[in-house]
Amino acid sequence: MASMLAGCGGSGPARTPPVAGVAGYQGAGSISCVPFARARTGIELRGDAWQWWDAAHGRYQRGRRPAAGHVLVMGRTRRLPQGHLSVVRRQVAAREIRVDHANWAEAGGQGRGRIAEDQPVIDVSAGNDWTAVRVWYPPIQDYGHTVFAAHGFISPRLAAG
Repeated sequence: MASMLAGCGGSGPARTPPVAGVAGYQGAGSISCVPFARARTGIELRGDAWQWWDAAHGRYQRGRRPAAGHVLVMGRTRRLPQGHLSVVRRQVAAREIRVDHANWAEAGGQGRGRIAEDQPVIDVSAGNDWTAVRVWYPPIQDYGHTVFAAHGFISPRLAAG
């Protein structure tokens, strides 16, 4: 099931221990990650999720460090053709954040279009720079197998001058 996650792009390192007390999907919505992130943050960008990183250049502040209210932009892959956006809820540790996001689900699965809140995401990049992440997958109550490439974080703050 996790191997069919709309966004899997390859196999990652060995699985990490599960995190207790993480909720699953909320509500019965039908929203994708782009309008969800736009509504939560007020960031006025358009296009597929993977396009947000370049679209934010010169308009919004971008960086490699998470902060509450910033948008994590994940890259486009064969199995994640539109990329993915998550809104940072809080930072738990140097290499763990919790995010809210929509439509993080198996293609055609019950979580499709639904919202998942306070979901763990861990930085597994060699340089501790959030360029490679693993994302919690509610149906299995664990991190998925896949390591996803991430562009970085977009702040809702406008870029300087």
